[in-house]
Amino acid sequence: MKVKPEISWTDFEKIDIRCGTVVSANDFEKARNPSYQLEIDFGDLGIKKSSAQITSLYSKEELVGLQVLAVVNFPKKQIANFFSECLVLGVYGEDKKEVTLLTPSLPVKNGMQIG
Repeated sequence: MKVKPEISWTDFEKIDIRCGTVVSANDFEKARNPSYQLEIDFGDLGIKKSSAQITSLYSKEELVGLQVLAVVNFPKKQIANFFSECLVLGVYGEDKKEVTLLTPSLPVKNGMQIG
């Protein structure tokens, strides 16, 4: 696997990664690939929406209450009729179709920053 180009510490500091708790997960009928529409509680940052192609490994029911890590400072991205406000982070499987979500190993306060 090829490593991406080196970035500076300043580049990394621009990325705002936070922990939040999934409060709702619904089928995203209009997405090209099977996806969920998530609402994630980031504490003081509020609830943000995200589209996630994670249907092969996660059910909607098991997502609710799960703490996840997400980039919260991207601009909104329109996907069909939905505006994604954050990027939930995960690890691609070998076929790049299965994504395992990144989660804290212990519960943390919603909105806490990764560093």
